[in-house]
Amino acid sequence: MTTVANFGGTSHHADLGGPVHWVDFGGPADGPRIVLVHGLGGSHLNWVLLAPLLAKKARVTAVDLAGHGLTNPEGRQTTVQANTRLLGRFLREVVEEPVILVGNSMGGLISLFQTAYDPELVRGLVLVDPALPMVLGTRPDPTMLGTFFLYSVPGLGERFLARSRTVPARRQVERLLEMVCADPSGIPEELKQASEHLIGERAKVEGLDKAFIEAARSVVFTISKRGAYHAAMSQVRVPVFLMSGDRDRLVNVASARFVARRYPHWRYDEYANVGHVPQMEIPEVVSERVLDWMDANRLSTSAS
Repeated sequence: MTTVANFGGTSHHADLGGPVHWVDFGGPADGPRIVLVHGLGGSHLNWVLLAPLLAKKARVTAVDLAGHGLTNPEGRQTTVQANTRLLGRFLREVVEEPVILVGNSMGGLISLFQTAYDPELVRGLVLVDPALPMVLGTRPDPTMLGTFFLYSVPGLGERFLARSRTVPARRQVERLLEMVCADPSGIPEELKQASEHLIGERAKVEGLDKAFIEAARSVVFTISKRGAYHAAMSQVRVPVFLMSGDRDRLVNVASARFVARRYPHWRYDEYANVGHVPQMEIPEVVSERVLDWMDANRLSTSAS
C-alpha cells in the first residue's frame, strides 16, 4: 500500500464543521509556512512530488477541501465559496499564522479569493495554472468542453461519473493523468499507486459524486463572472507568482498570458511542453522558481 507517508507526509484531521484532512510535510522550525491547495477532483496527492522539495526551506502543509481527498462532504457544500470559507477556517484554527498560499486550478481560484478578501492570513500567493476566465477568441479543448457540458446537465453528470468508476482504478488514474499532463509518462509509479489506493478509500464514501458535481458547476459559474473575478484580483496586495504550462488543456495558456499583461507587477513564468499540473510534471523546476521568488520578496523567514 502506497500512501502519503511514502512521500514524507503525516496525515492529520481537524474538526472544522466536520473532519478536514490535512498533511504535514515538515520543514525547518524557523521556516515560513506554505499551504498547498489542490484543484477540482484533486487531493493532497497532487503535491507529494513538490512538497518535500519546498520543505527543505519551509514548513509545508497540504489540505483536502470538502468533498476531495480524505475530507468527506459530511453534508457540507463544496462550492468555491464554501471551500474558500473552509480554507479560511483552516488557516485561522489549524495553521494560526500568515502563510504563503500555493493553489492549483480550482485551488488557485480559491486561494486568490482567500487572499483578496481575508488578506491578513496570507503573505504571498502562488497560482499554479489557476482556473481563469476564458479569453475571448480562444477555443477550449473539445474534450474538456464536452466533459464540463456533461457536468452542467442535471442527471447526465451523475451518470457520466458513475460510468467512469466502472473501469479499474489504475485506468481511472491513467485517464486523469492523460487529461492534466502534457506527458503522463513522467509521473512516478509510486504516485500512481498512491492514487489507486485513494480511489479505493473514496469508493467507501457516500455522496462524493454529488459533491464533485456541485464543485464543478461552481467553478464554471465563478469563472464566468469575469468582472467579479478581476475585481478580486485587483484586491490582492501581496506578492503574486502566476505560472502556466503552455500545453494546459483545462485552462488555455492565453488566459494566463492575459492576466500577466493586466497585472505586470506579478511574476509570470510559462513552461514549455507542460500541462495543467506543473507541480507534478516538473516539481524540481517549480520548487526552484517558488523558493527563488520567496527570497526575492522576503518571504523566506517565518511570519512569527
